[in-house]
Amino acid sequence: MEDVTVRGYAKPEFEGVREAFIENFRRRRELGAACCIYYRGEKVVDLWGGVRNRATGEPWEEDTMALVFSSTKGMAGLAMALAHSRGLYEYDERVSTYWPEFARAGKDRITVRQLLSHQAGLFALDERPDRSLVANLDRLAVVLARQRPAWEPGTRQAYHGITLGFYESELLRRVDPGHRSLGRFFQEEIADTLGLDFYIRLPEEIPNSRLAPLERPRNMAAMLFTMPLPLVLSAINPRSRFRRCLEGSELPEGDRERIYARNLEVPAGGGVGTARAMARAYSVFATNGRELGLREETLRRLMAPAVPPAHGFRDECMKVEVRFSLGFMKPDHENPFAHPTSFGAPGTGGSFGFADPHAGIGYAYIPNQMGIHLEDPREAALRRAMYRSIGEPDPYHA
Repeated sequence: MEDVTVRGYAKPEFEGVREAFIENFRRRRELGAACCIYYRGEKVVDLWGGVRNRATGEPWEEDTMALVFSSTKGMAGLAMALAHSRGLYEYDERVSTYWPEFARAGKDRITVRQLLSHQAGLFALDERPDRSLVANLDRLAVVLARQRPAWEPGTRQAYHGITLGFYESELLRRVDPGHRSLGRFFQEEIADTLGLDFYIRLPEEIPNSRLAPLERPRNMAAMLFTMPLPLVLSAINPRSRFRRCLEGSELPEGDRERIYARNLEVPAGGGVGTARAMARAYSVFATNGRELGLREETLRRLMAPAVPPAHGFRDECMKVEVRFSLGFMKPDHENPFAHPTSFGAPGTGGSFGFADPHAGIGYAYIPNQMGIHLEDPREAALRRAMYRSIGEPDPYHA
């Protein structure tokens, strides 16, 4: 794509990020995308370009938003961290202390930390999460409370691909004085406060013209060569833990009339927004969180190393080693995406956002052409250019 139009800006010292962004269109089959970076509280990169809608050829605009799948977990994690900072719950307290019904079926000893770190053994539901269930929070709470862990909580890690957000939201409803869902809490306490275009519950009034439809990969078979074989085998087995943990992930994708579902909360995978909004939110958490009144104690918890389950970080759903902590993914030797104190969340198809408190960075990238890599080459090129721009060691070669 030689004639791609890229808009926005990058400060002169971040010109390498702009070059990488343009190169994604020329060499890496980018369709439409946005990238935003805050450095020490200042917005230094804000780029967008390409095509918003392949069917119509309409361009990606400054306010274009897209579904980011599991990158939503990062925004949900920020909301849960803000609730912790306000003293609504403690990470190492039992979930049942705040939600008594949760104690059923062998879950009485599960801590909030274990739940948010994918160590509770609750990666799937015994009832498929359809729209009617997800829309009825009281009914959903009953279903969540009756689940039995797949194994002794705290012994193994298994990616709670969709259930994580449902459990987070119900826990928040129990501890928040206003009994707000996670989506509403995020909107009122973070998005509205910071002026962010990001929604965990996309409202009806957002027009299709602001939304970028996602384009599925044209050659899914290529995943055999771009992703770990155990993960690929799990993805194609309809009865695998991986497939089960993603039940409900299709709900945010909308229908023929609407790009993306409206007024529906899937807090682990249904967020819709701009890269600018994600980067700004992470930037606040990377630079002491004064705008939100965050306590230093909460930030220290987010920056701390992940606490492993008894059998280590190899994930029972994804069949790879990955470190989760308090609602976020953490860097490790397998995926050293940033300084070890960083925290964030990637999404299926290539989106990614994270906070790097060590460098003072809030970073986000959102595409509409879904990729087929566990680590997307388009995103990695932008991130590496960013670290070169600030003179930080490349996390891949540090």
